[in-house]
Amino acid sequence: MYIKRHIEEAVLQRSKARGAIVVTGARQVGKTTLIENIKPDIPKVTFDDILVRKQALESPSVFFNINPPPVFIDEIQYAPDIFHYIKISLDNSKNKGDFFLTGSQSYELMENVTESLAGRAGILELYGLSLREMKGESWNIPFKPTLEYLSQRKSSIQPLGINDKWKIIHRGTLPELVLNSDFEWADFYADYIKTYIERDVRRLTQVADETNFLKFMVVCAAMTGQLLNLSSLANDVGISVPTVKRWLSILKTSGIIFLLQPYSTNVINRVVKTPKIHFLDMGLAAYLTRWMTPETLSIGACNGNFFESFVISEILKSYANAGKEVDLYFLRDGNQREIDLLIYENNTLFPIEIKIKPEPNKKDMKGFSMLDELKETKIGEGGIICMANQLLPLDKKNYIIPLEMI
Repeated sequence: MYIKRHIEEAVLQRSKARGAIVVTGARQVGKTTLIENIKPDIPKVTFDDILVRKQALESPSVFFNINPPPVFIDEIQYAPDIFHYIKISLDNSKNKGDFFLTGSQSYELMENVTESLAGRAGILELYGLSLREMKGESWNIPFKPTLEYLSQRKSSIQPLGINDKWKIIHRGTLPELVLNSDFEWADFYADYIKTYIERDVRRLTQVADETNFLKFMVVCAAMTGQLLNLSSLANDVGISVPTVKRWLSILKTSGIIFLLQPYSTNVINRVVKTPKIHFLDMGLAAYLTRWMTPETLSIGACNGNFFESFVISEILKSYANAGKEVDLYFLRDGNQREIDLLIYENNTLFPIEIKIKPEPNKKDMKGFSMLDELKETKIGEGGIICMANQLLPLDKKNYIIPLEMI
């Protein structure tokens, strides 16, 4: 069974304008299945096959004679040298949609795309399934906490109970787990981590100390939704700060984490300048931190942080699936006032607070007062994304926003 992906339209649109389409993303988010379903008429080769990879690298001209474009090349990060020949083919043909390429976001992949296929490739990132996709909704407009968006969105949502929401957060959003309810959750993530470290981390980035890297992932998962503390991470794992920075880049580049940057301003006193770390699949974070059931996670000490990371990942998906980029920030000052999320668009900041409680109030928006000090930037509508079951106004420009309305 295939769950229709909302990014399909963006992939097909880019293929009309670019010679190559590169779909990146974390392991098992569904990159291969996506291209197989939207381009079933073109041949597929995979560089996961050692013999195929060897042929492509040793005899690229023979390889492309056997596999002429249009062609789908899967796991292309394992043969980065092939990008040079793709460039030559595109320069000679000037065709659009000749190459559909998928791969995890390794250093080699993105470096070669940037250097060899500049101006020739459309790059799209695929995340795990969104709530919209899981519920079979067709709504594919990027989220914004405005009355215009929320009024339109209200008519198309399918409400979920609080327990159902925690089950989704805990199980994770990788398609294989979502589609197969009989798949043992712990077994899946145990295999996922083993494969990720052995194939993506060790082979592609030469991390020699796998035990420490796994410990590093566990500590990062425990920090999801919190300020990134490099020194604390280094001490907890027993590695140097430069190693922490390098390993964070690995997690970020391979689609495991998202670093939410602080909003840069000199107007607000003592603004925090450290990013926040957010895992992009909460099932993986729950497994790493040993929250083994949705029930224990929902009442655990980190439930608010997990919910915050889940909300931010859903907002990211709403933009990525529409083929759009988004500028996301948070804001915290020296007095512990904080705004969990700021969406920046057209010199306008849209403030969002994220709370697990179902009945938030105006006091939960106290951090929004910081925005009064920003005289040069327009402040748009905002609100609190939470476990509420209906859309309600908080004041003239801020709303209580149920999770399902993202």
